[in-house]
Amino acid sequence: MNLIDRVSRQFEDNMRTALEALEMLAAPIAGAIELITACLLENGKILVCGAAGSAGDARRFAAQLVNGFELERPSLAAMALSADASTLAPIAGEPDTSGLFARQIEVFGHPGDVLVAIAANGEPTRLLDAIRAAHERDMRVIALTGADAERIAERLGPADIHLAAPAERTARIQELHLLILHCLCDGIDCLLLGVED
Repeated sequence: MNLIDRVSRQFEDNMRTALEALEMLAAPIAGAIELITACLLENGKILVCGAAGSAGDARRFAAQLVNGFELERPSLAAMALSADASTLAPIAGEPDTSGLFARQIEVFGHPGDVLVAIAANGEPTRLLDAIRAAHERDMRVIALTGADAERIAERLGPADIHLAAPAERTARIQELHLLILHCLCDGIDCLLLGVED
């Protein structure tokens, strides 16, 4: 086995997938940037949840909104729904954990807020329930998924945004999700701070 060739294939696969995603997702990502920025300018907040390994991406994205990305700016109102272990412990101890995020959205979500739901692998019930709860609170949803997220796509309304990574491998989907989240952070900062280039 030639490890250098194997590593090279990983990089090449990543680049091919990213270029394919660029063609498909540039406009929807720009729309998501505008949606989040408008929400924040109206004193709304961004609630972020991620299933399984995507929970880390959700926490990182919320932290970058609160603490800053690459530019100095005031903190933005964002909260990762998977960050508070004390809140999650009683829910996680129950046999049915589908309400893991929905309960928090019912408490913290308000009309005009935005839910960012991330799933790199599959379509967990807890994210489907989170989307339902967000709609019940008159919130819009931005969903980051892989290409095979039909049930999530069906739950989204016409005002929601679906950013489906054009990949089947979880690793490629996760890599694209991180790039998309960085694009969101950069675009939000640029709109809020009036950066031109």
